[in-house]
Amino acid sequence: MTFSIVAFDPDSGSSGIAVASKFLAVGAVVPWGRAAAGAVATQAMANLSYGPDGLDLLANGLSADQAVAQLTDADEEREHRQIGVVDAHGRGATFTGASCMDWAGGQAGDGFAIQGNILAGPQVVEAMADAWKERAGEAFERRLVAALAAGDQAGGDRRGRQSAALRVWREGSAYGGVLDIAIDLRVDDHRAPIDELGRLLDLHELYFGKPDPGSLLPLEGTLAAEVAACLASLGYRAAGLVEALDTWASTENFEERLVPGKLDPVVLEQLRRQAAETAS
Repeated sequence: MTFSIVAFDPDSGSSGIAVASKFLAVGAVVPWGRAAAGAVATQAMANLSYGPDGLDLLANGLSADQAVAQLTDADEEREHRQIGVVDAHGRGATFTGASCMDWAGGQAGDGFAIQGNILAGPQVVEAMADAWKERAGEAFERRLVAALAAGDQAGGDRRGRQSAALRVWREGSAYGGVLDIAIDLRVDDHRAPIDELGRLLDLHELYFGKPDPGSLLPLEGTLAAEVAACLASLGYRAAGLVEALDTWASTENFEERLVPGKLDPVVLEQLRRQAAETAS
């Protein structure tokens, strides 16, 4: 009752999963991952122990194929299960039990595993694989969502739509740089969950994306004067520009985009927009 893509990005060392289903809060069940180990999607009559147990196997050096085999061989209900795995070397593996509800199946390749059950047909998995391959070179999380959207457009879950999720793991990538969950976005109950997931990803990039070093603007001269005026119009009149900007950015959740002595154009756009709205 779910379709998903599990993938690995060698450029960043990230593992990620995008999943959608006619099922409440699919993100709380299917996607599991761990930095430097890989990722596991457990679905159909999901065995949630496949998640942590599979990650332990991967962390201990088993390949994706070996982890899938060990998990399913030990499970008497394996014919009702579906699983997709990628390991930290980018090897993908997928398994669909013979008793999963039609249409059910999957496809694995270099760096990905795609699977689904109760789908409109095999074209769902094929469309996802094509989208994943065609988007090579794009941001990892965007490729995941694009593959999910392609599966949905090809028919997706034949019962309809309800929830979707995107999770990405990378060492030290969480807010504040301590934990390993880079992205954790969930749409638990929505008429168009994949569209909503895309909107949330846009917001995640706005608030938590890293500034492009090549686009940073020196915070001096006329730009500094403009920034100070915008901040003052919004009520941020600290003794110094840096303090006022820090206070505003922290209030509006842009602190991850601050760079000493520079200004991210994304932050400048948001500051100008807020000042203009206040003036009107």
